[in-house]
Amino acid sequence: MAAARKGNSTLLVECYGFLGGAGTIAGLSNFCGLHAKIHGVEHRQVVHGVVDDLLARLRRFEGLAAVHPAFGGKILAQAYDTAAFKLAADDLLQSADVKILFHALAVGVTMRSDTAIDALLIESKSGREAIRARVFIDCSGDADLARWAGAPFEHSNQPGATYYTSHMFRMSDVEPNAAAGASRLIPQLMAEAESRGEQRFPRRGAIVSPITHESEWYVNATQTKRPDGSALDATNVDDLSYGEIEGRRQIWQVFDFIHKHVPGFERAYIVDIPPQIGIRETRRIVGRYQLSVDDVMNCVDFPDAIGVNGWPVEAHVTGDVIVRFPTIADARGFHQLPFRMIVPQRIENLYVAGRCASMTHEGQSSARVSGPCYVMGQAAGTAADLALRSGASCQSVDVVTLQRQLNADGVYFGADVRSPGTEETNRARA
Repeated sequence: MAAARKGNSTLLVECYGFLGGAGTIAGLSNFCGLHAKIHGVEHRQVVHGVVDDLLARLRRFEGLAAVHPAFGGKILAQAYDTAAFKLAADDLLQSADVKILFHALAVGVTMRSDTAIDALLIESKSGREAIRARVFIDCSGDADLARWAGAPFEHSNQPGATYYTSHMFRMSDVEPNAAAGASRLIPQLMAEAESRGEQRFPRRGAIVSPITHESEWYVNATQTKRPDGSALDATNVDDLSYGEIEGRRQIWQVFDFIHKHVPGFERAYIVDIPPQIGIRETRRIVGRYQLSVDDVMNCVDFPDAIGVNGWPVEAHVTGDVIVRFPTIADARGFHQLPFRMIVPQRIENLYVAGRCASMTHEGQSSARVSGPCYVMGQAAGTAADLALRSGASCQSVDVVTLQRQLNADGVYFGADVRSPGTEETNRARA
């Protein structure tokens, strides 16, 4: 969107028949990371820019719910209808004349030199084709393009080194008055059933909430893993195939328990199982800078900031979800994201945005969610335009010019809110 609005010929390649990434493909149904809780008092939307145009369209398609508290009221999230998201995303990109190529799977690259990509190879019902471009942006989630081009990356399936996948689902025909308080009651009842030895659930607790219609609820309560308990490798087709089947088995187990034991869900039924398992982490590039958990917890600023992220550390570990918020006194509730995290090493005409950007394992647990992904995506598209106009490599784009353009396009940098005691940390990150 950002690249096309500047007048560039822009092609988006998508392997499914609709847009939205994990937000639709995995049935996420909630925007996380758009908001922050400023100094522990004020909830505020801190991610702006192209995402505001998406939110406006979701409202027009009657698919955006009011914000709701998450993690005990420490932060806000916002639910949406996934069907409306598909409509809104189509409308948004078509308004900027983005060419969209659906049902096309990226399978490789050709290089014009050791450091420059010449073409993206795709396969579809039309056969194998090559798409040539001057600048490429990898938003695959798995750093596929970056890996094929030879950019350094990290990827580990050692215990504790990769966050677990989940399979979401939606229920309909929930009686909203009777189901009030279910978000607290369901985890309690699940824990009691486990303590009595009646059930063994995939993970501790459950995230359940109504979406845009009060009779339709979203459920995030599964944790798919290999038979030995280790995390799936979501770049391995055998693991993915196993995970899809195991995820649906877990969905039925969780639904059946809720349906039988929780007031308000007596008539509920599963209305949707998304087309793909929800993947949190696979490959992460090693770029010019890796966003770390310390950056998140200390609400750090960066001289090459491209926007902000207010989501906490959300670590999906064996059998549990561990959430950590900034611990510094009077925390402002968000940190900045550096331009360097979307700039890979070695490849001069490539940006990488989304959950596969340059982050440490723990840093990624915060910045993988939708809010910071929108920040990275808009920055990548804007920087691509600047690179093309100036003739510079992607790594050499003038950051001040980029920041001015992002600011003019509505991106929030958080300059009006400071956290005490971070100046020394910020200087170290510079």
